Amino acid sequence: MNLRYLILRLARHFMPEGMARFLLKHRWIIRPGLESSNPLAAVEQYLGGLEQHGRSINGKRILVFGYGGRFAVGVELLAQGAAHVVLCDHYVLLDRERNLELLPKYEKYLQLVKGEVLPRAEHITLLHGDIRDAKIQDQIPPVDLVLSTSVYEHLGDAEGITAALAKLTAPQGAHLHFIDLRDHYFKFPFEMLAYPETIWRNFLNPTSNLNRHRLPDYQNFFSEHFGRLQVNVLARQEDEFKKMGSRIRPEFITGDLSVDSVTLIELFAESPRQEG
Repeated sequence: MNLRYLILRLARHFMPEGMARFLLKHRWIIRPGLESSNPLAAVEQYLGGLEQHGRSINGKRILVFGYGGRFAVGVELLAQGAAHVVLCDHYVLLDRERNLELLPKYEKYLQLVKGEVLPRAEHITLLHGDIRDAKIQDQIPPVDLVLSTSVYEHLGDAEGITAALAKLTAPQGAHLHFIDLRDHYFKFPFEMLAYPETIWRNFLNPTSNLNRHRLPDYQNFFSEHFGRLQVNVLARQEDEFKKMGSRIRPEFITGDLSVDSVTLIELFAESPRQEG
């Protein structure tokens, strides 16, 4: 048992959500993902990944899933050639200070209204709410590309959300997702896999939610809703996984170390399956 880990996880689990979001916004203790911390690097990662799969953003409608309240990735995708960007997030938590910094460089896509930076509707659509909700889905036409970075591991219903995003994707459209399978207390990348579901959910799971899905789970979710799927393993930590020994719960073990020790993946899916 890792006592230091348990203390920190208990504190994070019972931390008020408002405090967690305050710390995240100010980059104190809780660190944001790449799209918030380095949006230009996130865009370059998307462009590079899409190019490897023979895809381009030029003239495409793109949905950025889990944009975190900052418009930077969206406006840079537009500057690089996208036709329209949908910025999607469950919560309305606009990063007003950092969005203000985007002016005047991106004033073609943004506007200042009563002291607040807002997107120009002809270029950017904001989609806030549960993507599984039919009323939310009805707000936008199909998109050509769906992108995310370090979002999927936080989803409470990854399979249902994958189905909803597939439904929003044009017939020849594609998804590119970068998913971090580590425990986000990174010193112990597999520690979260040592606890039963009830203990994890009720006492240790952070307010940001870590769903603990592994590589086969994501393969199953996307294979169900897309005609073609390619998963590239970006990182493994075999030694760290072996150190955990018998502490890893059996439901997280396939018996193949090269699968079980995966910590970072790039997932590319295309040709969404049509319902009915």
